[in-house]
Amino acid sequence: MQETNGNSKDLQNDKLKIKVNSNDNPYPSVDIEQKQFQPRRLASYFIVLIDNGSITYKLDLQDFTIREGDLLFAMPNQIFVPPAKADNLKYFKVLFDENTLALLPQRFSFLVNPLNAQTINLDNAARERVKKVFEILNQILNTDKQIDSEIILAYLNLLLSELNTAYFKNESATVLNANLSKFVEFKLMVETNLTEQPSINTIAEKLSLTTNSLYRIVKEYSGTSPKDFFTNRLMIEAQRKLRYSNLSVKELAYELGFNDPDYFSRLFKKSTGTSVSDFLNNKDLSGK
Repeated sequence: MQETNGNSKDLQNDKLKIKVNSNDNPYPSVDIEQKQFQPRRLASYFIVLIDNGSITYKLDLQDFTIREGDLLFAMPNQIFVPPAKADNLKYFKVLFDENTLALLPQRFSFLVNPLNAQTINLDNAARERVKKVFEILNQILNTDKQIDSEIILAYLNLLLSELNTAYFKNESATVLNANLSKFVEFKLMVETNLTEQPSINTIAEKLSLTTNSLYRIVKEYSGTSPKDFFTNRLMIEAQRKLRYSNLSVKELAYELGFNDPDYFSRLFKKSTGTSVSDFLNNKDLSGK
């Protein structure tokens, strides 16, 4: 597996790690295209808007077909399999890293995907606004002239603001309610402390919640308990690493914070329905 798509060295702009592509300026050579079409672990955020046509991406072994007016976003560390070119496809793509995101004046909760929906359907008005911002970013990032980083950040901030509102449009309000905000914080804490495996009591204390309140909130938005949510996330990470790395089961168990590799193997089978050895025997490195 490669880790080139979204790697900071592949992102353009001297000061910011951000890149925009469209069907008007695709990857310039066959070699680069072939490289881009390989499965890889994302090292950046990836967002693609389909302006015309349809195409299917694969994220963490799940297919996502997006059509005209749809947008797909992916997060760092997800396993990403780009599709082959599609005829008559019009699109805009943007990639940016965590450091670039940190320079923006606000946080965008949709980027941690609290509702577990990696696609966003834009209404016509929002689609035109998002498309216009993409066009501007595409223009200023693919020009020979040096553009002030503040201008680039302003347009990226505008783009993410539109997408954040669209992501939560089916909620009772476009702003996050208190429970959803806490669930976002919970997901961030899970991602940040994944291999440390803190206790649920510790997580609840850090979020200024009782364990009962944390259970109720996580159950509301994920359908599982906090403990099961954490375990499921660990097992997703285990499958990513097993599929696209050469770690032994023992090495993987220790890397994910398990002191007992046998316990990890039992938990993996209980959570996924297959043993680690069977998973390794059946894995398809083509990503298909």
